Amino acid sequence: MPKFEEELEVEVELQKPQMFRVVLHNDDYTSMDFVVEVLTRIFHKTQEEAVKTMLQIHEKERAVCGVYSFEIAQTKAEQVKQLAKQNEFPLLATIEEDV
Repeated sequence: MPKFEEELEVEVELQKPQMFRVVLHNDDYTSMDFVVEVLTRIFHKTQEEAVKTMLQIHEKERAVCGVYSFEIAQTKAEQVKQLAKQNEFPLLATIEEDV
C-alpha cells in the first residue's frame, strides 16, 4: 500500500478577547471605608491602591477599578452589587468597553 505524506501549512490568527472596564460610581451614601473594602476584597487592590482609587471615585465621580474579559467584568460588577446590597449601600458598578 502506498504511503502518502502531505504537509499542510495552516495559519491561525488569534485575536485578543475584547476587554471591559469595571467602573465604580460615586454617590452620597456609600461610606469611603466600604468602597476601600470593596476594592480590596473584590478587585484585590492593596490598601494604598484602594484608598487612591476611592479618592478618585470621590473627586471625579467615578474610577476604573480593573479591566477584564466580559465574563469576569460582569462577575465583578455583580459581586459589588451583592456586597453593597448586603451592607445597605447604593454603590453602583458598571462595565464598559475598553477601547
